[in-house]
Amino acid sequence: MSQTHTLSVLVENKPGVLTRVAALFARRAFNIKSLAVGETEHPDISRMTIIVKADEQPFEQVTKQLNKLVNVLKVVELAGEECVERRLMLIKVRADAQRRTGVLQIVDLFRAHVVDVQHESVVIESIGSLSKLEALLRALEPYGVTEIVQSGAVAIGRGPRSITDQLKEK
Repeated sequence: MSQTHTLSVLVENKPGVLTRVAALFARRAFNIKSLAVGETEHPDISRMTIIVKADEQPFEQVTKQLNKLVNVLKVVELAGEECVERRLMLIKVRADAQRRTGVLQIVDLFRAHVVDVQHESVVIESIGSLSKLEALLRALEPYGVTEIVQSGAVAIGRGPRSITDQLKEK
């Protein structure tokens, strides 16, 4: 049975690394559900947070192959309670003068923020778990969601240890 896996992958911050990692998943017919990449506290190292839905055995093979890629430094699977995961979503909602109050109440309820106000619409920024963002969208649907943009998930392990510290131990 397929399940969702979150990988934190440390890679050398060099051109072409993202392409090689994504190609590895594509060759195995994995659909990447979420992908976020950025520099770490070390400018020469980037962290990829990759979320895929896959069966256990093929997923294990892909992680082994990831570890063999030249520019990959460390691969760690982050399990549900062992990590903090967040996403960013921008939502454009129809909100003329008479509907705006209702939209703003929902924004406050979900601890989101209005980042742009126009005559007929507002743009809302929300950061949180996938379930929180989905609930916010359901609450805003009656007002007319006209556009959504969202980031990939970023995740970090709980506790004092970091995966970059684990690189030094090798």
